[in-house]
Amino acid sequence: MHTKGRSRHFIYTDWILIETQFDPEQLQSKETVFTIGNGYLGTRGSFEEGYPHGLPATFIHGVYDDVPVVYTELVNCPDWLPLVVIVNGDRFRLDQGEILRYDRQLDLRNGLLIRALRWRSPSGNTIDISFERFASLADPHVLALRCNITPVDFDGLIEVQASINGYPENQGFNHWEGLDQGKTDHGIWLQRRTRNSRIELCMAAKVTISGAEAFLQVSTAPGYPTLSTSYQVKAQQTVTVEKIVTVFSSREIETPVPAAQEKLAQLADYATLLKAHEQAWDEVWEQSDILIEGDSTATFAVRYNLFQLLIAAPRHDEKVSIPAKTLSGFGYRGHIFWDTEIFMQPLFLFTQPAIARNLLSYRWHTLNGARRKAAHYGYKGAMFAWESADTGDEVTPRWAIGSDFYGEDVRIWCRDREIHINADIPYAIWNYWQATGDDEWMQRCGAEIILDAAIFWGSRVEFNSEGERYEIQGVIGTDEYHEFVHNNAFTNRMAQWHLEKAIAVYDWLVDNFLERATELEQKLKLTQQERTHWQEIIDKILFLYDPSTELIEQIEGFFQLEDVNLAEYEPRDRSMQAILGMDKTNKSQVLKQPDVLMLLYLMRESADFPYNEKALQTNWDYYAPRTDITYGSSLGPAVQAILASDLGKSTEAYEQFMQALMVDLEDNRGNTSDGIHGANAGGIWQAVIFGFGGIQLTENGPVANPHLPPGWTRLKFKLHWRGKWHDFDLHRGQVAQDTISQLKSFQLSLSPNPPNSQSQASEHQTSPAFSASSPPPLPSTDAINRVCTHSPNIQGFIFDLDGVLTDTAELHYLAWQKLADEEGIPFNRQANDALRGVSRRASLMLILGDRPYSEAQIEEMMERKNRYYVELMQNMTPKDLLPGAIAFLDELRQAGIKIGIGSGSKNARTVIERLGIADKIDVIADGYSVQEPKPAPDLFLYAAKQLELEPGQCVVVEDAAAGIDAALAAGMWAVGLGPVERVGAAHIVLPSLAGIKWADLRAKLSNIARQKH
Repeated sequence: MHTKGRSRHFIYTDWILIETQFDPEQLQSKETVFTIGNGYLGTRGSFEEGYPHGLPATFIHGVYDDVPVVYTELVNCPDWLPLVVIVNGDRFRLDQGEILRYDRQLDLRNGLLIRALRWRSPSGNTIDISFERFASLADPHVLALRCNITPVDFDGLIEVQASINGYPENQGFNHWEGLDQGKTDHGIWLQRRTRNSRIELCMAAKVTISGAEAFLQVSTAPGYPTLSTSYQVKAQQTVTVEKIVTVFSSREIETPVPAAQEKLAQLADYATLLKAHEQAWDEVWEQSDILIEGDSTATFAVRYNLFQLLIAAPRHDEKVSIPAKTLSGFGYRGHIFWDTEIFMQPLFLFTQPAIARNLLSYRWHTLNGARRKAAHYGYKGAMFAWESADTGDEVTPRWAIGSDFYGEDVRIWCRDREIHINADIPYAIWNYWQATGDDEWMQRCGAEIILDAAIFWGSRVEFNSEGERYEIQGVIGTDEYHEFVHNNAFTNRMAQWHLEKAIAVYDWLVDNFLERATELEQKLKLTQQERTHWQEIIDKILFLYDPSTELIEQIEGFFQLEDVNLAEYEPRDRSMQAILGMDKTNKSQVLKQPDVLMLLYLMRESADFPYNEKALQTNWDYYAPRTDITYGSSLGPAVQAILASDLGKSTEAYEQFMQALMVDLEDNRGNTSDGIHGANAGGIWQAVIFGFGGIQLTENGPVANPHLPPGWTRLKFKLHWRGKWHDFDLHRGQVAQDTISQLKSFQLSLSPNPPNSQSQASEHQTSPAFSASSPPPLPSTDAINRVCTHSPNIQGFIFDLDGVLTDTAELHYLAWQKLADEEGIPFNRQANDALRGVSRRASLMLILGDRPYSEAQIEEMMERKNRYYVELMQNMTPKDLLPGAIAFLDELRQAGIKIGIGSGSKNARTVIERLGIADKIDVIADGYSVQEPKPAPDLFLYAAKQLELEPGQCVVVEDAAAGIDAALAAGMWAVGLGPVERVGAAHIVLPSLAGIKWADLRAKLSNIARQKH
């Protein structure tokens, strides 16, 4: 089913996020949510016409510049979006005039952002206006925008101004100085340069107008070149404005101005660019998509989080990496953390390994910065920056400036003490090597990182002669609520693990690439004594661990800190650190994120010490209740979801997963305006694959041990491992065949027209898609007896949508017709009649006949048809309810009858929202809910289960033969709407719901029961 985040005015479909209402209070967070990009740049979802207090931004990978206090930041580049529309003298803007209709969509499948409005100007002129934009995935230097303008109720003058804004700001600071600008035969261009890093950038733009006689004029106001036009228009006349932009920087080419100009001159038209862009997305999703059935929110939201990582991933540049907030916001100034290697990289490692290699190559290219940091602190080797930018030098701000003018600034100690990143990066490199077998990259780049970072540990540890052990003092672990601690379990074990692998890599180099091994020995001053020292540290490093219970102490003295019962502080809307204060939090056992559990997760795949089932259970029981999982770190919930799955805690795993899943879509931490939570998005992928999919990596490839959450009926994805693709299509268990027999027997006992042949009777022997361990409620003997008494115990109604509560048949027909026309397939209304009650796939197969199409083409056509249908659906209103529907729903509610929807459509939620009846519906079963469509009984059994009713207590209202068959197979009462030749198998046949009363219907059902009794 489709779900709606009510406070955010969102509707989620398979692939499309729909915003149904504009809320100025959520302006900046929605700009983040609607970010688009292509791996070279990202553009926030700001309005083309602008809006007060908006934060428009386009970030390009690697374009950093110095800034006071925070050292360096990713620069907000010139804005390519500005498109001003003036209607008879009134500028189109949403803070003036009246919004009559609003719809904004992010199409993940095709990387498109679309906005459609009906707006009445302050002077009373009404226009329909729509915008569509994309950052080309086929050519990273191309951006495109299209605007359709249609006057609704007036003739008059429309003016259009398309510009490049050369005065972008990073929240008050402008990094750019002007160099040059001008016009060409094809349009306008702007050249800028960053003030300190001296990176040059050029944007060039051209505009085409269709639908009216319009001539473009060029204005070259300093820093704001503009193409403008004006034209006379008549009511209902649509004019299309297309703006195409090219962008280059001196990071990738020495002369960005001619590069941008020449590419602009050579580009094809908008439609051709869009087609190439969509084809590029097809290829990406073919590798990276995750299909979930049975949970519509997860279906969309997982894809959404993947999308945000995919558009931030550098495809053609190994000297950049993904910032913590991706390329979507100003948070963390575009700096790169351990987030990338530990949380984001696995998605790419197993679906697009070339990108994973780029991300790790960034660390190789910035090794000198890590070496400078180590030298600064008096250590050897490479000490990776906690926050890194273009050079690898430390760019974590030394101080955080508070919002309280009289308050104290806060020292940020992570730059000095949070050193576990020095093992986290080698951990990611080792995993890349294991998954790809890329020996060439490993000997050229990876080995140098692992060895030089290991040299750092050799100089950082301290030997405790009294205890004959090595220690690491004065650090911050992954739990940042404790800022100056000794012998943090995560840091010590990861350092030990790192040294173990460094020895293995060193030996591998000597055996296989002796020349490279010799080169690195000389460059890094790596001696046999150093290798011996590493082994001694491995053997003697302190790890606070009770072997009898397998409980790990997070830090030295942790168990002596004050214990705090988090439940006593509920409900709350802020972190425990904000409630207790930094000092008290530091002295308590409250955790920002699960430090020890994070260690267990990283050791999980290889089952390295200390990971085992007992250790996981023991440490979960201790640390999970002490973790501020709701308002601590956003990195925690996804990891805990995986570990909860390992422990068989499916409900808790799903709760943690959903908390992670909706961080940005629901802005449940209140900081989405800063940018996408990139690490959380990567954690979501890991939670689905390693948690719910139960993927384990073996020498023979990945294998699945799935733990699908309740309600999930299918999980499908693919993984790339050592040069081969592995496809996984995981399903819930099937209901036992004797259950099917019970359902069939019950159907035959009730149906006034039972099947009279064995072939008919076996037609619906399809297993409902529920877990065999928790099957749907079955009609017990008592339930059957109740149905057969004089007064049936009806407690619930399950309505189909199309043809019952509304009539979307025309919309389906128009969508199928458009698809058929595009494919050159004959199709008409008569052919459409055969599709009534048939699933989308089955309908498409009927239309295609014996024409040969690949599975990928079939999937694309189904999604295309659905997109057309969703677009048509946006015009639905409560007026589209069929006669009698509202009155009957209200009567049932007043009678205390539960109401469900049982629709095979995956757009059911959208239809319900558009019809305005969401508050009248208790549950929805739709095309996502079960695997088998009607005439299998699964959909209605699922609805009954959600209603907490037995099948015999439910009445199904249907207008299709397949729906009636499904209701009867489920052992439910069936009311058919329409002609007898179509729905005559139902217990009761009615022309429609108009004039129907519950009391009359109940009496008819009682008569039927009496006759059968």
